[in-house]
Order: sequence, then structure tokens, then C-alpha cells
Amino acid sequence: MTSSQPSGDITQLLAAARGGDRAAIDRLFDLVYRELRHIAKLQLGSGETLRTTALVHEVYLRMAQGKAVTPIDREHFFATAARAMRHILVDHARRRQANKRGGGVRPEALDDEHLLSPSGTDGREEEILAVDGALVRLEALDPRLAGLVELRFYAGLSVEDTASALGVSTRTVKRDWRKARAFLYRELRGSAA
Repeated sequence: MTSSQPSGDITQLLAAARGGDRAAIDRLFDLVYRELRHIAKLQLGSGETLRTTALVHEVYLRMAQGKAVTPIDREHFFATAARAMRHILVDHARRRQANKRGGGVRPEALDDEHLLSPSGTDGREEEILAVDGALVRLEALDPRLAGLVELRFYAGLSVEDTASALGVSTRTVKRDWRKARAFLYRELRGSAA
């Protein structure tokens, strides 16, 4: 993914947000909204506008609360947003799995009924949880490879943008991407057997 917005604008808004300018985060989301919707659409595997919009809004709320690490530049921002999307999807998949087994009360979240309604993940809860489990195992073995997967897969960053975000060469990103995909393939294939 390549940004249609200048990286400097995003970085300046992030700096202002870190400095306590609450309006900067609003301006930032206005600036990157289209790219976040693209990432959300990739994660949901659907073109349904309402769910994509709700997922982006949920990410906004989580990031605006400032509980997570405040991103420092464009690549870090999109990596943080992608991680937030991943966690929202995983949390929802876990709730759906628990509800299928008759467990617990379902927690409320902004637009949750629209965000990931029964058709929202298209019955992919097991797949979402399996990928997340494999990524957690990869992170325990090699945090940089897990970060690379989040940047490439969840944030949709290009090889060049990923290299910039990680501070490595594009050659290293390509090599590590092959290693990470091979690991995840083995993990997911083993969990399906």
C-alpha cells in the first residue's frame, strides 16, 4: 500500500497528538480514512460498506483513547491501526466461539452488531483464531518476523514501506517474509490436520 497522503503531514499530526493536541488525531483520521477503510476491507474479506466503516470507527476509538503506544510516523501508524483491527477481529471471533458454546454474556462495543454481525466474519472465526494463534507463536520465536507479518498482511504495507518501518533493507524484508509465511503455513497446516 502506498499512501496518497504525504508522509510528513501524517508525522506532523502524530507529533501534535503526542503533544496533547486532541484535535490532531481527528485531523489524522480524516487524512488517512480511505487507507484505513482499504485495510479494513482486506481484513473483513468483504466489500460490505457498513462493517468496514464500523471497523475503522472502532479502530479510531481505540487509538483516540491513547491507551496504546502513540505512533511516531506513517508506517508505525498503519502498523498500530492494523494491530488494533487484528485484535478487534480476534476478540469478536472469540466472543462468537464462546456464544456458540453457550458461554458468557456478550460484551457491548460500538456498532458491534454491524461491525461483525453473524455474517460479518462469514463463519471464519476458527480461521481468524488459528491465524492469530500462529502469529502469537511466531512472535514468541521471532518478534521481528511477527511485526513484519502485521505490517505486510494486516497493514498492507509494501516491501519498501515495511523495510522503512523496520529499519532494514528490502532484501531482508523479502527474505524474512518468505520465512514468516513458511512458518505460518506449517503452523496453520498442522492445526488443520
